[in-house]
Amino acid sequence: MARAAARVRFTPVPARNVPLDLSSIWLFSTCTQKELRLVREHVDEVGAKEGAMLIEEGAIGQELFYIVEGEADVRRRGRTVARLVPGDHFGELALLDRKPRSATVVAHTDMKLLTMTRRELAALLEDVPPLATKLLAAMAQRLRAADRKVDALISH
Repeated sequence: MARAAARVRFTPVPARNVPLDLSSIWLFSTCTQKELRLVREHVDEVGAKEGAMLIEEGAIGQELFYIVEGEADVRRRGRTVARLVPGDHFGELALLDRKPRSATVVAHTDMKLLTMTRRELAALLEDVPPLATKLLAAMAQRLRAADRKVDALISH
């Protein structure tokens, strides 16, 4: 039986001896050095403990997340539907359309995450327009994956 998720309390992540290389993150990989400096101004690195509820299905979204370290489970209507790993991101849909979250995401392990608020995302997309194209491509990829799952269910 799965244990209940605790409300998230993000912990500040201690400063790194060497800053996180944002250019190694696919979303920011094509950014110039100037754009990477802008990105760094708009993101925060936080930690979350195993079992922490990072976002809650039905809640209004205030931030998006990018997983630096750790894993998280995606749950819809109480059922685990996916596992997220380093390099994955979540939470952007609710920021873009201002609709309630479509799933709950719970830390499966202790995690380090990059997070950005709606306001920070809007400013960043204005300052670094190519990021909008990357976000759209990522959302299209997720939609195609969901379509394949539906097709598989229909064909059985």
